[in-house]
Amino acid sequence: MQPARIAPSLLAADFAHLAEEVAMVEPHVEFLHLDVMDGHFVPNITFGTPVIAALRRFSSLFFDCHLMTTNPDAHFPALHTAGADLVTVHIEVCPDPTRVAARARAEGLSFGLALNPSTPFEAVEPFVELVDLLLIMSVHPGLGGQSFISDSLKKVEIARKFIDSHSLTTDIEIDGGVSSENARAARDVGVDVFVAGSAIFGSPDPVAAVRHLRAAVESME
Repeated sequence: MQPARIAPSLLAADFAHLAEEVAMVEPHVEFLHLDVMDGHFVPNITFGTPVIAALRRFSSLFFDCHLMTTNPDAHFPALHTAGADLVTVHIEVCPDPTRVAARARAEGLSFGLALNPSTPFEAVEPFVELVDLLLIMSVHPGLGGQSFISDSLKKVEIARKFIDSHSLTTDIEIDGGVSSENARAARDVGVDVFVAGSAIFGSPDPVAAVRHLRAAVESME
């Protein structure tokens, strides 16, 4: 496994003070998770490239862009210009992501694949070698504040065994309901990157929340 990384989810931040919220946690985390939703693949609409570009002026974090959209690759050029580092698309939208992965790399972007709680690992298995990051959703996509689906850990375990047995460097990311209470269990089965929204930005002290989450992830390592 790779070293554990924490990715606060911007969706849970105070949208009236985004730059300040990001600056507060930046010294303590490795990624910033950016949920781009189009109102089609999921019912919500969040933010797009203008917000990402504005934040890039204030942050040097790795921008991890989770595209919950029906035509994700159409946005790759603008996302690259805005300062995205990695784009993750859903296997439910791109059942064969080979072309989409190539387009991301042509734009200078790292590429990830996401799968919903109801989607089995077998749907992404033929394409894991194409990706830098595999995002396993531990809630249903589209809304923040949901409870962690513990069955997602079985899928993480399957993915970890596949990645290790094929000597791949693919990161496994988990997103949805992640907290200091379940993060250790997720790390134990192979998670590398922990997306946390409400657990960090919804806390009265986001920096302390990051520290608690990291302590839980790194305990006994």
